[in-house]
Amino acid sequence: MRILVAGDWHSHLHEDAVAGALRQLGHEVIPFGWYGYFRSESSWPSRLLARAQNKYLWGPRITELNNALLDLARRVNPDVIFVYRGTHIKGNTLRSLRQISPKLRIVGYNNDDPFSPSHSQWSWRLFKSCIPLYDIVFSYRKPNIEEYFASGAKRVKLLRSWYLPGFHRPMELSERDRDFYESDVVFIGHYERDGRAEMLEALIKSGIKLKIFGPYKGFGSSGWAEPMKRRKALQSLAPTTYLSGEQYVKGLSATKIALCFFSKLNRDTYTRRCFEIPAVGAALFCEYSDDIASMYVEGKEAEFFRSAKQLVEKVSYYLQNPIKLKELRAAGRRRVIHDGHDAVSRMREALAAIHEISV
Repeated sequence: MRILVAGDWHSHLHEDAVAGALRQLGHEVIPFGWYGYFRSESSWPSRLLARAQNKYLWGPRITELNNALLDLARRVNPDVIFVYRGTHIKGNTLRSLRQISPKLRIVGYNNDDPFSPSHSQWSWRLFKSCIPLYDIVFSYRKPNIEEYFASGAKRVKLLRSWYLPGFHRPMELSERDRDFYESDVVFIGHYERDGRAEMLEALIKSGIKLKIFGPYKGFGSSGWAEPMKRRKALQSLAPTTYLSGEQYVKGLSATKIALCFFSKLNRDTYTRRCFEIPAVGAALFCEYSDDIASMYVEGKEAEFFRSAKQLVEKVSYYLQNPIKLKELRAAGRRRVIHDGHDAVSRMREALAAIHEISV
């Protein structure tokens, strides 16, 4: 099939992962990204105006990218248009795309939670108005499925996130890398006011060798600068370093235990790190949810914590029992591979659902 993948396209984990997996499955992929529509200006007034249009989803740049998507689709005549997080796509554009071919299928996927009361609904207004216009919406999380239907979706199917096998894998580290990344326990991620700082503080107070990597200053409420100022036990870990690309994989490869907290802003019950961490070979220690407990056997393939006290107890136990920790790490990696949480397997799921629409 010829599949047009449209999205912001600034991260290799999202649209690029979708495109790469589809190509591996033998399909022709035509990329369309709108990130560049808001990042190409040299003068600061032009950049400011472009950022405002990107944030508030109005203005000539929004019109331009929608017209460009429509023009591209008319030229290449795709079988499927896969819109990844279609915050910038207008309803009229989808209606016009529908006229290209009666066989064309338009699908939407969104890794964020557009229905969360913690998010600004202004930024989701175009996306939510378009929900009824997609042939199928792929939902990242279970709670959104009924919300998509309530918003007029024709079809909704759960499509979880993924890891990238060629990227999320155990890495050999240099001595210099080990000096920088090595830890007994690591948390790689942003700050949220949801109790994660208190849990990390409890680990430090118990004498556990912990490292935190993530945004520091200039990232608003998601940066670690302010919470680290307020908490004495965390101050020794400041400033944090944001890890991206292979740096992130090195951070996981250099630890024994990697922590995973769920974003309350997105009402998550699992997250991409639940697959990336075991794929790299670290032990997954994750906040408990019924959802994540359906994917891994607690105490065999991953560990879950429900309180700071339980987190400290479980981490301490495994650090004192390295054989048990090795077994946990190996079993977690086997599970994530066996159950097909990789990007190619996810796209097989998506294509099967799309095929059901086409027949």
